[in-house]
Amino acid sequence: MRSEIEKSLHALGEKILGKEHQLKLALTCLLSNGHLLIEDLPGMGKTTLSHALSQVFGLQYSRIQFTSDLLPSDMLGVNIFHSGETNTDKQFSFRHGPIFSQVVLADELNRASPKTQSALLEAMEERQVSIDGTTHALPSPFFVIATQNPSSQSGTYPLPESQLDRFFMRISLGYPQWDAEKAMLKQKNSSTPLEQIIDETRLKSMQQEVNNIHASDALIHYILMLVNESRNNGAYPNPLSPRASRALLQGAKAWAFISNKTFATPEDVQAVFTAITAHRLSSSQHNEGATFGDNASSLVLSKQLLESVDPLAA
Repeated sequence: MRSEIEKSLHALGEKILGKEHQLKLALTCLLSNGHLLIEDLPGMGKTTLSHALSQVFGLQYSRIQFTSDLLPSDMLGVNIFHSGETNTDKQFSFRHGPIFSQVVLADELNRASPKTQSALLEAMEERQVSIDGTTHALPSPFFVIATQNPSSQSGTYPLPESQLDRFFMRISLGYPQWDAEKAMLKQKNSSTPLEQIIDETRLKSMQQEVNNIHASDALIHYILMLVNESRNNGAYPNPLSPRASRALLQGAKAWAFISNKTFATPEDVQAVFTAITAHRLSSSQHNEGATFGDNASSLVLSKQLLESVDPLAA
């Protein structure tokens, strides 16, 4: 299994150069059965990463370009009326929208209206959509990778806290290092699709094995101390919810799994802590006007919270 993980990370690294830590976080999110939010300027490789993940795992992929005039039905699907049918029971049929895929790229999510953004909530949380009173199950596995532009750019809407909380983690790829960008410019076959390394059945098996990674009471106490510090200290605009504490535990298990360990440690919690908590700790009003690379407020709050709790005290 370790070889499968290494091959997957190596393949992803051929597409996204010099971003090993971010790639490991993205893989952690997928193995945790969560959803990923990527915030960056255009052209940083967000779309490339999402497409590469779907190729490595052989998953069905779709892309939804979010714009100000995108309607919920454009994403979820719609009931179509067939006027020529003689059987009245068959006059309506459901036409699936692009959300019915295993890997869904919600590109520039914060350029859509709040009404369209909110249509994703049920899909992300319940893995289903409801159209005209009928519930339609989404494929499994179901992995949303959403990208958002910095809120300082024109034509963007802030994501509400309820939606941010649905994202398991948020990462930023950022500008590549000199050597990595030079290697990228010298690539001749950068558009070549990646070969499938892990199939859908194996991915589901890995997600189950992540659930079975051992977490001691001491580790759980450490996570509880972190989330309770955010609730008892007025320095944090949005204290961490139970969903966040569950994400920290699951993320630590997935990071330990990728590191070829059978149990999670405080170091595993620390490795995923900022990616899982930073977007949850700050309110949208607190972050209003933030620029690229400067989610300063949220990143500082997350690091401050992590440093305020001694894992040995658990």
